[in-house]
Amino acid sequence: MAEKAASSAAAEVILDLEDAVPGLAAEKEQARGVLVQTLRELDFGTRTVAVRINRIGGSEAIRDLLALVPTVADRFSCLVIPKVTSVGEVTFIDQLLSGIEQTGSGRPGLGLELQIEDPQGLESVGEIARASARTEALIFGPGDFAAAMGMPQLTIGPEPAQYPGDIWHYPLFRIAIAARACGLQAIDGPCSAIADQALLERSAQRAVQLGYDGKWAIHPSQLDVLNRAFTPDLDQIQRAEQILASLEARGGASRVGTEMVDEAHGRMARQILARAGRESLP
Repeated sequence: MAEKAASSAAAEVILDLEDAVPGLAAEKEQARGVLVQTLRELDFGTRTVAVRINRIGGSEAIRDLLALVPTVADRFSCLVIPKVTSVGEVTFIDQLLSGIEQTGSGRPGLGLELQIEDPQGLESVGEIARASARTEALIFGPGDFAAAMGMPQLTIGPEPAQYPGDIWHYPLFRIAIAARACGLQAIDGPCSAIADQALLERSAQRAVQLGYDGKWAIHPSQLDVLNRAFTPDLDQIQRAEQILASLEARGGASRVGTEMVDEAHGRMARQILARAGRESLP
């Protein structure tokens, strides 16, 4: 799986020590050894590489950090911290990493990506987002969130027909607001029904419309749908360029086609071009 990920169209590869590994201590220890070897031997190219450790508060998380940070921290960029519920968990991991770095081990400035997966985390998400300068992203975890809320679901990321609306709108929007307020990326969680491409497309488009930067894929077959969804299409790019060209030429409010545009449109246009990886006018 790691070899496939290293040559895939993913922007980021996350190697998992949490839910992907059974809870037995011996299996966790074996997985750490495999992960260290994988990081040493595989070339992930320009992809961001992250490792999801076990949740803070249990003994496995400390073992994860001691196995990884002093030995192979130069081979990955971020730690994904699951099930974050409080500021204290974030400051604990921040200080622990700083302590390891001060011994001369590891790589200074290792980033954090924080998963919001339960009601406690969602209630505190604004404070959690501000708790550490290491934090780079907030990630929604729909599976554990559904379980914590008592939602009658057995698939991750479904759209229950029995609910008269978007059951995921509030947590997604709340996380996005906290992320943007702190200059962080907002990342949506996965859809586990890997054969349901239509569900994946709808879920991805919802995240795009809420301003999310990306969405987790758990199978290579999901990557094409997600990469298309989070990349502005040619019509959007051309429209953004027209708006900026008009504002550059005329200044202030001006007309583009049937719409009056001003600097608010300019800011929206620059965001579209930035998402597309295009240079924009001043």
